[in-house]
Amino acid sequence: MSKISIVVPVYYNSDTLMLLYEDMKAKILYRLEDYEIVFVDDGSGDDSWQVMNEIRAMDERVQCVKLSRNFGEHAALLAGLSVCTGDCAVTKQADLQEDSEIILEMYDSWKRGNKVVLAVRSERDEGAVKKFFANLYYAIVRKFINKRMPAGGCDCYLLDRQVIKVLELLDEKNSSLTLQVLWAGFKTDHIYFHRKDREIGKSRWTLGKKVKLVMDSMMSFSYFPIRAMSTLGVIFCIIAVLMAVEVVIEKFTVGTPILGWASLMCVLLVSSGLIMLMLGMLGEYIWRALDASRNRPPYLIDEVLKAEKKEERK
Repeated sequence: MSKISIVVPVYYNSDTLMLLYEDMKAKILYRLEDYEIVFVDDGSGDDSWQVMNEIRAMDERVQCVKLSRNFGEHAALLAGLSVCTGDCAVTKQADLQEDSEIILEMYDSWKRGNKVVLAVRSERDEGAVKKFFANLYYAIVRKFINKRMPAGGCDCYLLDRQVIKVLELLDEKNSSLTLQVLWAGFKTDHIYFHRKDREIGKSRWTLGKKVKLVMDSMMSFSYFPIRAMSTLGVIFCIIAVLMAVEVVIEKFTVGTPILGWASLMCVLLVSSGLIMLMLGMLGEYIWRALDASRNRPPYLIDEVLKAEKKEERK
């Protein structure tokens, strides 16, 4: 009998956790052979930890993990995967935007021999601006980073125990867990679902976190930024040489005076700006290398609470 672990990262989700558990209990838990639910509190400042423990008291197959502070969803998922005991594990968002029943479809796909099952958004009930930037991000990923990224993107996925062991070996910080899963290259299947708009609670997915995800994705899995800097340098060098040749030719053939303080300053400012931008990008790489060299863990677990077995309570 195979066991599935459901890993739920929690960050300011006190208003949706009980609803999430009731939804899973009504739709899928009774249909699973064996399961466990792993809630990971990623430094929430609300009552999420208390609600998680209330659920733990209701279900002996629930365990609660508390991180010492907020490390980000990437680290929270890794922490949950590190303590889960299932033959496979599926990640589940706590915001109620994805139907719990897709877990059953992913579980069935895993039983058919797929070691990675991605839950891909076929549609999404969100504003036009959110859709545009989300689609732009996934288009960038498909073009420059990993062509295996689904066009609609994915928030949750099911992983075989073998894949989980690989992710634990990677132990990367400032990275994208989804891209690590795709990079691993195991046999993969796609399950499509309709992503709902958020109705309860407030999203903590800020603009700063979105920008960091783009930078982490690009710099952890692609050499495109470095190649882009080299290409720009070559292009500007060619333009500079051609302009210098043109100025010299005009001086000796037409007699055009070598003037142009304003144009010279424009070129100087543009080139200086590009140099500073490239130095900033190189600084990002150097900082990531320094952060990795410190060998600090991507997360710190403060507490792990498991429900008591029925036999232990007698």
